[in-house]
Amino acid sequence: MKVSKLTDTIAVTGQISPAQVAEIAEAGFLVLVNNRPDGEEAGQPDSAQIEAAAASAGLTYHHLPVTATDFPGPDAAHMAALFDDESRPVFAFCRTGTRCTNLWVVTRPVEQRQEAVQRAQALGFDLGMAARALV
Repeated sequence: MKVSKLTDTIAVTGQISPAQVAEIAEAGFLVLVNNRPDGEEAGQPDSAQIEAAAASAGLTYHHLPVTATDFPGPDAAHMAALFDDESRPVFAFCRTGTRCTNLWVVTRPVEQRQEAVQRAQALGFDLGMAARALV
């Protein structure tokens, strides 16, 4: 699992398996966010499977799916609140980590956004979704 740390308390990655959830909890994360819609890709674990693994590992789980066509989606304010709570480290995933990173960028306060863009670009993320949403 390739993990990208956006901040000290926020990390993103691509699709995870239920077996990897315990490892995420062991790394100190308290919140697990799934930004993928169920059935987006054949063979992808569904939200219920990840949620069960999260409960077993003691993680708070949120299924907040978003796609490129509905980005940033109806739950952007909820994502912002999760990202902003530094007392509860967040581990978010989607297909590649790109959607999660774009959500992080667009939910940053205006005065922090340029720094977030620079961090995301330094990690190699395409910020096309964020650019369209911030127009």
